Amino acid sequence: MSDVLAGGHHFDTKKLTLIGVLVSLGIVFGDIGTSPLYVMSAIIKSGKEAKMISEEYIEGALSCVIWTLTLQTTIKYVLISLRADNKGEGGILALFSLVKKMKTRWLYLVAIIGASALVADGVITPSLTVMASVEGLKQIKGLELGISPILAITTIILVVIFVVQQFGTSFIGKFFGPVMVIWFLFLGIMGIINLQYHPEIILKSLNPYYAYKLIVNSPNALWILGAVFLCTTGAEALYSDLGHCGAKNIRVSWFFVKIMLILNYLGQGSWLLKNYEMVFTGTNPFFGMLPQFLIIPAVILATAAAIIASQALITGSFTIFSEAMSLNFWPFQQIEYPSGLKGQMYIPRINWGLLIMCIVVVFYFKESIHMEAAYGLSITVTMLMTTILVIFWLWRNKVNKLFIGLFAMVYFAIELGFFGANIIKFFEGGWITVVLGGFVAVCMYAWYNGRMIKQNFIKFVQLRDYISTIKDIKLDESIPKYATNLAFLSRAKKEGEVESKIIYSIMRAQPKRADHYFILNIINQEDPFTYKYSIDEVMPGTVYKINFLLGFKIDRKINDYFNQVLADMMREGIIPDRSSHPSLRNHNIPPDLKYVIIDNVYINDFLLSVKEKITLSIYNFVKYIGSSDFKAYGLAPHNVLVESVPLMNNPIREKKIVLEEFKRYDS
Repeated sequence: MSDVLAGGHHFDTKKLTLIGVLVSLGIVFGDIGTSPLYVMSAIIKSGKEAKMISEEYIEGALSCVIWTLTLQTTIKYVLISLRADNKGEGGILALFSLVKKMKTRWLYLVAIIGASALVADGVITPSLTVMASVEGLKQIKGLELGISPILAITTIILVVIFVVQQFGTSFIGKFFGPVMVIWFLFLGIMGIINLQYHPEIILKSLNPYYAYKLIVNSPNALWILGAVFLCTTGAEALYSDLGHCGAKNIRVSWFFVKIMLILNYLGQGSWLLKNYEMVFTGTNPFFGMLPQFLIIPAVILATAAAIIASQALITGSFTIFSEAMSLNFWPFQQIEYPSGLKGQMYIPRINWGLLIMCIVVVFYFKESIHMEAAYGLSITVTMLMTTILVIFWLWRNKVNKLFIGLFAMVYFAIELGFFGANIIKFFEGGWITVVLGGFVAVCMYAWYNGRMIKQNFIKFVQLRDYISTIKDIKLDESIPKYATNLAFLSRAKKEGEVESKIIYSIMRAQPKRADHYFILNIINQEDPFTYKYSIDEVMPGTVYKINFLLGFKIDRKINDYFNQVLADMMREGIIPDRSSHPSLRNHNIPPDLKYVIIDNVYINDFLLSVKEKITLSIYNFVKYIGSSDFKAYGLAPHNVLVESVPLMNNPIREKKIVLEEFKRYDS
């Protein structure tokens, strides 16, 4: 499978290539690659609160970091999860698409919770990484920057990052890979330089016994684990970017990334053995171990890496919402492609919403070290949800039950431990993750179930039962001609069925005479890149049902697709290629086209439970914040009629109202 990325690179994602590895370094590892900016600082802070800072503590913490990277990132994600690809695509929603046909209905809740937590991560990551890099300016002697300048610089950078999304990043995207290569080499070299002071830390940190000893003997193990977990927060993004880079390229590039990360962590640990008290006065170990002349270049390089990491998370958020739209977890919204490339998706309302939330997070926490609780909690939740879905995927693929049981036991133990470590920091900032992710999750839940509730009240009829009436309408010249080609959007799943509201619109709301009637239906496909259509000729020369067979990675640009269908039908001579009006036909003017979008606006409240009423209220709110239907489907407003019809044509009444008096006109 060939892919096109932000930088305009073309390569086969199934093959191992140099450009594939370079691109992977640029877009996959930005999040996890910036973790050395704050992990060791958080570990020392946790050690201070536990009153157990010592050489053994630092060595044990480093061992925890190394083995977390091994067990969590390397084994779970790089070796196992990357195999769970949906036609080359990865991420929690792609994984859900692989298992959603299993008879476990509640799995959609797992997908919603995981995706929502990942969206929250898309807010926390840019805020944390950019601020942590900018805070390096505080290490410059004589500069003495306070909180306010740091906040201002961070905010400006974030605004620039989000503003440029609408223009695309195809140009600067070409530099992402080389910049990240320089960044990782810098991490490794600085680590090696500082290791010369305490080289004995290497063997101790690589020994898992020191990690075990620290956790078992520490009364504040959960606090320590919460800080350690930050080293693997980019693992979920690694899986989500599978479709962009391919498993082979990610695995090879991870080998290089992991070595550089470990070298830097070891270097920071070596420096901390003699200088950990400096952290208590505000020194970041990452910048503290650098000579003064390298701090400004390091700040610039770290900021560039943070921007790249932020860009990847923002683009990832766009992808999540795009996939959620296709899986009926989110209303269709207008999607733009600023660079004309598939990898450069842009959703305006999502973009500005993320920016506002990022700024709120920055000004609320004021320092990067205060964001760590919120950061860790969001990713822990996503990882737990991914583990559940991977277990079902392994089961569906008939993997050895002993292996499935071992996988479940190991990773539930690890991730529940990390979850506990982060949830105890709820009031220290973890609550904001719950608020952000919870808001998105509630909206997704309400949209998914709200559509189901409305579906229960929507009446479906056989389209063929109304063919004779439609034929008579077409021939009835007393009815003004509404359009030559008239198209309706339908969600009917059964063959030959159509919503009664469409029949209501054609015959009762306003009789609509047309030469050709088209019923357009989107049928979601498991294959993320399915891009086909089928035609059901209901009435020759008059009524056609067009089924768009689309994967969840394919945009819902119905206007563009339908124009292609019409062109195909005209070329085959199925429908005329010129206007039905003689004056226009003589000048080879193509036939006109009109869309009718029907919205259900009425429902009998007493037919609903309290839960259903609440769900529909939230559903209507989500619908309000989404794009209008004609924009979401890529339709132009000039040829679209948005029509409202009652959800139930025949209102149910407990008793008939009685006529009291009828005063007739007396001439």
